[in-house]
Amino acid sequence: MLDSKGRLFGKINVLDLGALLVILLVFLGIFFFPGTSGSLAQIKNTKPIEVDVLVRGLSVRTPKDILNQLTSGKKLNVIIRNQPYGEVGVKSATQLPRTIIVPQPNGTAKEVADPRVNTFSMDMLLTLVGKAQITSNGAVLGNNKVKIGTPIELEGFNYDFNGTIIDVRIPKS
Repeated sequence: MLDSKGRLFGKINVLDLGALLVILLVFLGIFFFPGTSGSLAQIKNTKPIEVDVLVRGLSVRTPKDILNQLTSGKKLNVIIRNQPYGEVGVKSATQLPRTIIVPQPNGTAKEVADPRVNTFSMDMLLTLVGKAQITSNGAVLGNNKVKIGTPIELEGFNYDFNGTIIDVRIPKS
């Protein structure tokens, strides 16, 4: 059946026949058995969620400018665990006061306003709103679980900074 040159019946090369079969199987696999399509978020039901994000030590020239860009109703891009999710809405953005801990003569500690004049750093609390798939393990945005302690990256026209999720809520409808 095979001759000295590796041809089947003296006419068809075995390697060419193998390559042709692989191409045919790939073609059949792509067009006749395409598998599932679409994302999980489109297949499962989604519910609105609110996510509180704490941003600490954001270096910025003018804190009021960044707060003006994060006004209620604006959209910003979110990256969760280095995976882009898409856009979410901003419900609120609040600048947090900077405080320091001062030891007291009796051995206790007291939290007081930071007297240092440092206008290039700020802390803020953001409340973001979006739609997430609710599973038995918690809320899922895109393909990422959203839980307290999850790092999150917020991106807009002229900013890109990191925060940490400190609360996830499912508002009652």
